[in-house]
Amino acid sequence: MTAATTDVVDALATVLGGQVENLRRLSGGASRVTSSFDLVDLDGSRRALIIQQDRGDRATKNGSVTAEAALLEAAHQGGVPVPEVVASGEGSGLGARWLVVTRVDGESIPRKILRDPEWEEARGLMTAQCGRALAAIHAIEPETVPGLSGTDPLADPLPLLDALGEVRPALELGARWLDAHRPEGGPRRTVHGDFRLGNLMVGPDGLRAVLDWELAHVGDPLEDIGWLCAPAWRFGGAGRVGGFGDLSALLEAYEAAGGRTVDPIDVTWWEAHATMKWAVVCGLQVSAHLSGSTRSVELAAIGRRICESEWDLLALMGVGAEEPVAPDPEPHRGPVAATTSPFGRPTAAELVEAVTEYLESGVMEKSTGRGAFEARVARNALQIAEREMRLGPGIAQDHARRLSDLGVGSDGDLVAAIRAGQFDDDWRRVGAVLAASARDQLRVANPSYL
Repeated sequence: MTAATTDVVDALATVLGGQVENLRRLSGGASRVTSSFDLVDLDGSRRALIIQQDRGDRATKNGSVTAEAALLEAAHQGGVPVPEVVASGEGSGLGARWLVVTRVDGESIPRKILRDPEWEEARGLMTAQCGRALAAIHAIEPETVPGLSGTDPLADPLPLLDALGEVRPALELGARWLDAHRPEGGPRRTVHGDFRLGNLMVGPDGLRAVLDWELAHVGDPLEDIGWLCAPAWRFGGAGRVGGFGDLSALLEAYEAAGGRTVDPIDVTWWEAHATMKWAVVCGLQVSAHLSGSTRSVELAAIGRRICESEWDLLALMGVGAEEPVAPDPEPHRGPVAATTSPFGRPTAAELVEAVTEYLESGVMEKSTGRGAFEARVARNALQIAEREMRLGPGIAQDHARRLSDLGVGSDGDLVAAIRAGQFDDDWRRVGAVLAASARDQLRVANPSYL
């Protein structure tokens, strides 16, 4: 047990008044550290619990753990399946903000839920269950939850992109399109803010608990529906709803449970809105790594996922890459021709290849839990670097040619032109150009996404 783990165990024992055993950090969680543990009470009874601790460096803090605890209580009273709140607070040796809840048995890993045969029956139940849960969440009166945030911290993404120094023409065009096509809003209600697979605990009987309420706020209920349907949260599944369900079935269950009548066309806009938000969240997370506040191979790799959102966003806008793409050259294998490089052998590509092989055969096979997860992330990051070595020069040339065809000299110039409205009457042509660039970025970052 590390010194940091010992400190958390001691702090939990002091706060909860019992003996803490089996503290184990769970994988995932870019904004919070989530760990499971067992608490042996003074009478000898044992409880399975979860603690969530803020990393302390999030750019979008939304409310307090006090508000989140109150919201969980209100959700429980309203019929939403949620964990029971055990304790919450700030400091006490557990970080800036923390929350302890009961541990709900089940599965939360999206790809297992979507693919493993043991969850087939659950998949058939979840669409209606999610519709009912969302209706119950949106029925919570915001004024009954003290401290509930009145705004979505990512409602206006462009200032955040500017603050991060990100120059992303596709997101700039997307923001312009969203503003021009915004549907008429409905009554402002309590929204979860992150309702999706990964934040849903699933058992053989389907949905068992809605988790991770840290982004809850007052907003349009369609925000939650669009977020659940966004391409990023389908995890490769075929269903529009979270990869597992049909939109019409979700809306039918939602409306039958008291939710308002929803126009599917409005859901498409909110899907695009969710996709834009996820791109900004990726930028915020990678900024934590690049700034040095939280050095993490996971956060670093997330930066290369922004192009996934750009590709999805442009598709939701109704544009795609029109020009064909040349076949990728084969990865380097084996001896290379003599070179005048002063560095000699192994080349940079050969070093990347060697470390990738080490991670695959030496680390991933011998690791479990968080270690295995981070090894996979590191392996994927090296594969991105290898593909960029092969494809990067050609992609950069193609991108420069496309910018020239639009009459601009750089991504920054294109962002300025879009923001000034110069392409408002020609956004489809610009969108097709940016879709081609997003596709080329995906050829490096994640070819399987295409």
